[in-house]
Amino acid sequence: MLDLNHKSVLVTGGTGSFGKKFVEMVLQRFPSINKLVVFSRDELKQFEMAQLFPPEKYPAMRYFIGDVRDSARLERAFEDIDYVIHAAAMKQVPAAEYNPMECIKTNVLGAENVINAAMNKGVKRIVALSTDKAAAPINLYGATKLCSDKLFVAANNMKGKHDVKFAVVRYGNVMWSRGSVVPYFLAKKNEGPLPITHEDMTRFNISLEEGVELVLYALENMWGGEIFVPKIPSFKITDLAKAIAPDNGIKVIGVRPGEKIHEEMITETDSLNTLEFENYFVILPSTPQWDKEDFAKALHGKAVAEGFKYNSASNTEWLSIEQLQELVQKHSN
Repeated sequence: MLDLNHKSVLVTGGTGSFGKKFVEMVLQRFPSINKLVVFSRDELKQFEMAQLFPPEKYPAMRYFIGDVRDSARLERAFEDIDYVIHAAAMKQVPAAEYNPMECIKTNVLGAENVINAAMNKGVKRIVALSTDKAAAPINLYGATKLCSDKLFVAANNMKGKHDVKFAVVRYGNVMWSRGSVVPYFLAKKNEGPLPITHEDMTRFNISLEEGVELVLYALENMWGGEIFVPKIPSFKITDLAKAIAPDNGIKVIGVRPGEKIHEEMITETDSLNTLEFENYFVILPSTPQWDKEDFAKALHGKAVAEGFKYNSASNTEWLSIEQLQELVQKHSN
């Protein structure tokens, strides 16, 4: 059973949607945590977050200005840290396409810096956040996150005598995260028909709470080198529009550059190395440091069928318009 009491944890990109929810849940669940460090580069967001989680009320909280591009600053931040959650990323697809090297510096070189700092400073476990866009990527953001995934998986092969494990968590559309479709539709609700890029578009759906739970699960159960993928429902973008503004109608504006019609988290090629468990899948490392059959037996998993793929269009679980309405109302309160 994972116990973060008396441990020190650092979250890169800690002022983002995931970081704030992670901090909230960890403080509630582990009141005796030693240190919980928010590492990010925006001092205003840290100031605002410190109003929600003030160090006077939460003495474990630390707010550390820094950028994952800066290896020296990362090493200073990782002093006496047990676990790292790597959530920092440049993730807006259009911005990445327009500023490709900036995206590469943050998402790829930043990942390498996190790995090196973790090994140099004796961090025990690192979970990196990935995205569905890293599976068969068609945009630069997805390509950089695939590179990041590969770096974190392969880090287990070069750790030498360092007592450290690296793993990845990959999931799709996070309801209510910054820049996601729900707040966008709500903002457009009073402007007439909702703009939709393609009528057939589907997306996976996961809440921030579920994302945090998966990260905590991976932190507890990782053997090193896995990519954890949750089993989550899909929805049709047209159903979401009807759930948010049933009388508005829609207008199709065309697929944006680098946008997929359907999300994919496990490709057919990935399936050759994929195990299925009750609530998630695991893409195994191609060169694991441990026995795959022992891993499957320990966590009660089995190999997926040949040709399996996991995408939002062929999913077996779907959210109805009514369920989407309930989720939007729940998170609006």
